[in-house]
Amino acid sequence: MDEMIKLIYKAIDDKKGKDIRIIDIAEVSSIADYFVIASGDNTRQVQAIVDNITEVLGRAGYNYKSMEGYESATWILLDYYDVIIHVFNNEDRRFYDLERIWRDGKTKTIEEFK
Repeated sequence: MDEMIKLIYKAIDDKKGKDIRIIDIAEVSSIADYFVIASGDNTRQVQAIVDNITEVLGRAGYNYKSMEGYESATWILLDYYDVIIHVFNNEDRRFYDLERIWRDGKTKTIEEFK
């Protein structure tokens, strides 16, 4: 899973995603092991980030279970079973504040996956 997290992080960073957060939720939830949360400045950037994630992970052999919110692109959720990726526009990210909701999880840095 470490390799997958690194690929996700790089795919987001390559499209200039902002404020990338990795939260280990394995001990507080059974829905996944990690949340990866990031922001884009507008709907096109949010979609570009998600497109890059799916392309990079697809090439590495990872396929998502489901995707929600692509058309509106204010909050796109990608479910990769053990990793759930949330890509927000800036306004919706502040409104939903997943980092606060999941504060019982452990925030990780990308360096912890190298």
